[in-house]
Amino acid sequence: MDYVLIGSTVVALAVVTVSVLSWWKQSSDARESKQAHEAAQNREPPVDLGDTCEFGITEFTDHHGGERVAVGTVEGFVLFTEDVPRELEVGDVIRAKVMAFNKDHTSADATFIESQ
Repeated sequence: MDYVLIGSTVVALAVVTVSVLSWWKQSSDARESKQAHEAAQNREPPVDLGDTCEFGITEFTDHHGGERVAVGTVEGFVLFTEDVPRELEVGDVIRAKVMAFNKDHTSADATFIESQ
């Protein structure tokens, strides 16, 4: 009977420990994301309107209006690129033209030019 109680206690402590570590990791990730966003608001974008940039696709997302757009970064600055051909994948390198900044200049919209 004591072994059952000890085993149950160990399992309960393990569950609590894993839960606390998971919560702490999520909180840490949220803090890092917030700090990166604030830092981006306090710097000038590394690109200008009309610039042509080359970068790797890091992910695809639905941005404005539900369109599929490629996401990539130039010097840590996020570009959402429209009109990317469906056959391109994460990791492919593309060239895009910067068309507009978001309101805080922490990211920009771009249009696909070509893949590399």
